[in-house]
Amino acid sequence: MLHRLTPIKNICLCLSFFIAACANNTPMTSNQGEKLIPEQKDRTTINQLAKTDFDRLADVEVQENTESLKLLMLKLYKRNPNELKKSTSDPAEKMINWVFNAEDQHHFLFPEIHNLKETDAIFLAFKTEYKGDRVLPFIVGLHTMLLKAHNNKSEFYLQDSLDPQRIYNAARNVEIAAWKLSNARDENGRLYLLSNEINASERNLSFEREFGKIVGRTDLHAIALAEKSQRLISRVVQNLATALFLPF
Repeated sequence: MLHRLTPIKNICLCLSFFIAACANNTPMTSNQGEKLIPEQKDRTTINQLAKTDFDRLADVEVQENTESLKLLMLKLYKRNPNELKKSTSDPAEKMINWVFNAEDQHHFLFPEIHNLKETDAIFLAFKTEYKGDRVLPFIVGLHTMLLKAHNNKSEFYLQDSLDPQRIYNAARNVEIAAWKLSNARDENGRLYLLSNEINASERNLSFEREFGKIVGRTDLHAIALAEKSQRLISRVVQNLATALFLPF
């Protein structure tokens, strides 16, 4: 069902807040010295003249979602150390640096996961017959899926045109992937990957919170883009247990 999005004051305020992060030369900090807004690169260089506020918003969304995925990858390796051992004897931090910062070398094509990307890679992480490092296809799949929804770019300028529907669908796919992470089990009833922990002695929902940040940022960007271009977003309500990934 198609819904016409109407202007929402909270969205405008959030958009202004994100844009301020890009425009301000001084990072905002709390009284305790904690940075509240991510400091962006190249805020004073000439290339900023070729960016609109919406381009800067896109920059922030992609950059911050990438940081969240790096954190999720680290947390997954900490919770599932045997998965890291399937890929390397190096520390998790070195593996993460290779995945995210060596794109010019591997182009997100990893033979260990059959060169799969996007949702195909996410599916591989939960296939019983796959015996490799399950963290690698899960994170690579999420990252390349989000990049594809943004035209495989991580920096945006005046000439760029993004489709709010694709970005909105990518956010729904992140929700589905997060559900699979918490619920998909092998033939013996064991979770393929350990993430959130809730028991009598421990309550760790940090994975869920990080996924929530990714979904929130991505949804905000999609809605802001739709408002700007007066386009429609098809809002799909899915049962996560049976949902298929949406096109993006």
